[in-house]
Order: sequence, then C-alpha cells, then structure tokens
Amino acid sequence: FSPSVLGTREHWDAAYERELQTFQDIGDAGEIWFGEESMVRIIRWLEKQKIPCDSSVLDIGTGNGVLLIELAKSGYTDLTGIDYSPSAIQLAEKVREKEGMSNIKFKVEDFLAPSAELSGFEICIDKGTFDAVSLHPDHAVGKRKQYVRSLCSALKSEGFFLITSCNWTKEELVNEFREGFEVLEELPTPKFCFGGRIGNSVTALVFQRK
Repeated sequence: FSPSVLGTREHWDAAYERELQTFQDIGDAGEIWFGEESMVRIIRWLEKQKIPCDSSVLDIGTGNGVLLIELAKSGYTDLTGIDYSPSAIQLAEKVREKEGMSNIKFKVEDFLAPSAELSGFEICIDKGTFDAVSLHPDHAVGKRKQYVRSLCSALKSEGFFLITSCNWTKEELVNEFREGFEVLEELPTPKFCFGGRIGNSVTALVFQRK
C-alpha cells in the first residue's frame, strides 16, 4: 500500500480531538467504522457460536467505543477497549457515561507496544486498525509483523480474532496471519459489481489462535 497519513498517530489524535469536541457540543459519538452493519455482523457471529457473555473481549483500536457499547447492550460483560489516541479514549469514556455502561474498561494502549496486562483475552476484534497499521509511512511491514506478535500475546490459545478490513482480501489476510492463526470463516459483507466482476469492498474474517 502507499503510505498515508491514515497510518499516523498524529492523524488519529487530530481526528478524535475533533470528534471529542463535536460530542461535547452536540452529543454525536462520531463515525462508526464500516457502518452499523459491521457491528451487527460481529454480534451475530458471537451469538451464533454461543460465545458465553462473560468471555473476555478486547477491541483493538476502539475509537469512540461504540462497538463495545453495542456488545454490552447484547449482554456481554467483560469488555476492554484500547486505543493509542488519548482523545479517542476520552471520547469513548464520555460515550460510555452517556449510555450508562460503566462496566466497559477503556485504556490508552499502543497495540504495537502492549503492556503486560494485555493478555488472556478470549475474543479480539479489529475494525480497521490493522488497515491503519498497514498504511504507516515508516516500516509498515515491520509494524504488521509486530501486530501479529502482539495479537499472539493478547489472545488465549484457541481464542477467536474477528477482523474487518477494507484494504485486504481474504487470501492476503490469511497469509498475514498464517503464523499462529487459522482461518475459520469468512463473514458475509456487501458485494459490488464492476466491469462484470463481482467483488467485496470489505473483508470480514474469523481466525482462531492455534
């Protein structure tokens, strides 16, 4: 991929500072990455698999925390969201407060340099964070490899990793996560048709930690 400001912390700090100001002004939590259907898709899969509601869930690059709010509304109780942008975590905390979901934990954490506490999760979820890591102007390949190492540390053996991406195909993601993970399922996403070929604008996969 071509390097992009979308891969830099400065971009996300500025974006979440704007969203934080907007939330304080008008109570709007801001953008939902990949739309509401992406959250519904994740929750449906967890419910279909009968994943227990007390399973520990980590949202990697939680942003405004809305995915965890929806998981809490669906009955999940052990929820943690991390983001390297302090403004994102501030925004997530304000949204949590507004929604009355005090049991969701939010932390400022860089997933590429995780603290020792970031381990033992049964479910890890990523909506767009691996995409952003892949666009970093500096050593993106090394950062992707570090992401996989961090994921191996954060996720329990046989735990599930649900990733939603607009930059990577299924085959590419399977290759990126081949060390330590096996793909279980591709989740249905919207399809588009261009020049007679049908493709997916978004890829959503479920991996299991080996």
